[in-house]
Amino acid sequence: MTRDFIPVRIAVLTVSDTRTLTEDRSGQTLVDRLQAAGHTLAAREILPDERDRIAAQLRAWCADPRIDVILSTGGTGLTGRDVTVEAHRDVYEKEIDAFGTLFTHVSIAKIGTSAVQSRATGGVAQGTYLFALPGSTGACKDAWDEILVHQLDYRHMPCNFVEIMPRLDEHLRRK
Repeated sequence: MTRDFIPVRIAVLTVSDTRTLTEDRSGQTLVDRLQAAGHTLAAREILPDERDRIAAQLRAWCADPRIDVILSTGGTGLTGRDVTVEAHRDVYEKEIDAFGTLFTHVSIAKIGTSAVQSRATGGVAQGTYLFALPGSTGACKDAWDEILVHQLDYRHMPCNFVEIMPRLDEHLRRK
């Protein structure tokens, strides 16, 4: 059985107190890769490391029927200003625990024990996938090239995120 590719609509959020759109290499890396894979860039923003503002943007995008997936980059480390993971978890209905585990596994192969400092995470809210990636360009490449490009491709077997997308919010529908 051959499946046709189904493009998904992806929003990219860069979390940084200092970057501008022209300096946002990690966000641009994600944009370039998602578009090269055949997906659509649905929205792109840069926000400072402020938990409430990040969570508000995530909620707004989750409520937007034109967005299927949100990728954020930055703010997943251990410093006091790194609050992206907390903002994501404020929004999640369900966390995709294995995403962080798999990302750590991929990172260990690239950066060894330094992978312990990443808190990459994934989850689902309002029928939308959300992934918080580190702010480094290399980490964004690794997350996309090793995990997301496959899981966001309907043709990937034995299973993928796209094929269950219509059922992510089934608990909200009347029976």
